[in-house]
Amino acid sequence: MTTTAARVLGLLGATRDTLAVAESLTGGLVAAALTDVAGSSEVLLGGVVAYSPQVKISVLGVPAAVVAERGVVSRECALAMADGARRQLGADWAVATTGVAGPGPSDGHPAGTVHLAVVGESRRAHRVLNLHGDRQAVRTATVTAVLALLEETVLDARSGPGGTVDISSHDGDGRAEEG
Repeated sequence: MTTTAARVLGLLGATRDTLAVAESLTGGLVAAALTDVAGSSEVLLGGVVAYSPQVKISVLGVPAAVVAERGVVSRECALAMADGARRQLGADWAVATTGVAGPGPSDGHPAGTVHLAVVGESRRAHRVLNLHGDRQAVRTATVTAVLALLEETVLDARSGPGGTVDISSHDGDGRAEEG
């Protein structure tokens, strides 16, 4: 995880891009992984742990209609969380994590259902994961996955044509491994 975090920070730092994070099920683990890397303060502006729906709405600006109609475990909520973090912190890029860490289901979603989002000026990416493992394994795998999605999206933005591209993908039956 630290290697991916270091690569992402180096990639963003090379162009003086900044990053914000919005976290729900990871509870600050994404920010912690990033701040484990020396020099992260040059890139990471900050983050919001928006565990409750009300904080998602009031702090990150997730539309109440998204929460009511699509739920907090959704593509729409993840993208709105990232948009809100980017806007609130004035960052070039933002990532968001929302989902069900477990051990049981929540709002009709099985444990391990995770939505990731990355938002930048010219790219928006979303990925849904179906992870297996205990609560900590799901949260750790989520951190690794969102950092990888950020790296992939930033590289795509730098190599592809301008304009906004919405990259959505579904990683079927991901496994969260302990250890």
